[in-house]
Amino acid sequence: MNKPLTTVESQPNDLSQFWMPFTSNREFKAAPRLLVSAKGMYYKSHDGRDVLDGSAGLWCVNIGHGHPKVVEAIKAQAETLEYAPSFQFSQPLAFDLAQKLAVITPDGMDRIFYTNSGSEAADTALKIALAYHRIRGEGTRTRLIGRERGYHGVGFGGISVGGMVANRKFFGPLINGVDHLPHTHNLAKQAFSRGQPDWGAHLADEMEAMIALHDASNIAAVMIEPVAGSTGVLVPPKGYLERLREITAKHGILLIFDEVITGFGRMGTGFASERFGVKPDIFTMAKGLTSGYVPMGAVAADNNIYDTFMSESPAGIELFHGYTYSAHPLACAAAAATLEVYQEEGLFQRAADMSPYLEEAVHSLKDLPNVIDIRSIGLVGAVELAPRKGAPGARGMEVCIKAYEAGLMIRVSGDVIAMSPPLILEKAHVDEMIEILRNVIKAIE
Repeated sequence: MNKPLTTVESQPNDLSQFWMPFTSNREFKAAPRLLVSAKGMYYKSHDGRDVLDGSAGLWCVNIGHGHPKVVEAIKAQAETLEYAPSFQFSQPLAFDLAQKLAVITPDGMDRIFYTNSGSEAADTALKIALAYHRIRGEGTRTRLIGRERGYHGVGFGGISVGGMVANRKFFGPLINGVDHLPHTHNLAKQAFSRGQPDWGAHLADEMEAMIALHDASNIAAVMIEPVAGSTGVLVPPKGYLERLREITAKHGILLIFDEVITGFGRMGTGFASERFGVKPDIFTMAKGLTSGYVPMGAVAADNNIYDTFMSESPAGIELFHGYTYSAHPLACAAAAATLEVYQEEGLFQRAADMSPYLEEAVHSLKDLPNVIDIRSIGLVGAVELAPRKGAPGARGMEVCIKAYEAGLMIRVSGDVIAMSPPLILEKAHVDEMIEILRNVIKAIE
């Protein structure tokens, strides 16, 4: 028997029905942190306080909250065309957006496949890589290489190639034929680096060991984050990405950059590949694509990869992959408007200009109790705290909660505090963020 649809406004809500992702549901529901509105750099909490957004929501709200241009674009699109399928049909915005993205993607990488999230983009990129090799007659290239501590979303492809243990350990053997490069972080040799650390380029040579073990003829692709974000902001050593590009190109292995976090100004450039001067074969994007206003992701592929699908596939569908909401009209409208905001307000350059100030401010926390490392690059900063004995992550989570109570939203990964504020921030926002963090870290045992 169907339950009648009724209102529940008169009933108390114990928050039990919503199973929250990546959250200690028991802890949260005992003391909820609810956000009820947002504008510019600030959220409004359910108890009426302004909370400075030090993490751009979840690394995504690059243009700040409530930007009228994007809000109006979404409203207008909802009134015009709220949905259109992308299987055998489409709508003009999908093609217009791809053309706009082509202006800022690396040269020769302007073939865009739409998804709904970074997780879907990661799995899409891996499938494109596998299919590409098969179409061109190298079907033995099925092995995928990821990296320890890597994060590529939560699809089975992404967590298989990813290397964050907690994201993998409950879900069985995952997909076969995956191996992992070592991560690039070494506290003893890299602590308190500003920008790219000097030590660690040689770690890219581990790719040669992978090739010696599996043979290049069996390896399809390597997927990494140019800057590893969710694991705690691990910045690539100088020369590391260049060396990895050299090795993969030599052996015909596709290099995939996961730019879900690093894209759209976070590094002070359109994408991290531009900042580091290293061009991948495929890269993923999401988050800043719509500034988080509507869910959307995408994959950009080298034009030669797309051309291979078009020329070598038999007649009919070239890639048997896609999503019901690929190129959703509201998402396309939000993304197109967001790209215009980036350009009109010069936000990529603003991020580049603000980066030195944020770096100096974050590194000013160096001498606080329990601080064992500080990392920074672009408009990202991280403070690593010593873990409590027998309770890793507890100190970081306490800082997160106390900072929120003091008026600041941050991200934590274990005992690493990550800051990735909207690109619209001003020096006063940096000062406010650092003052709150300083007081909270000093007060936490």
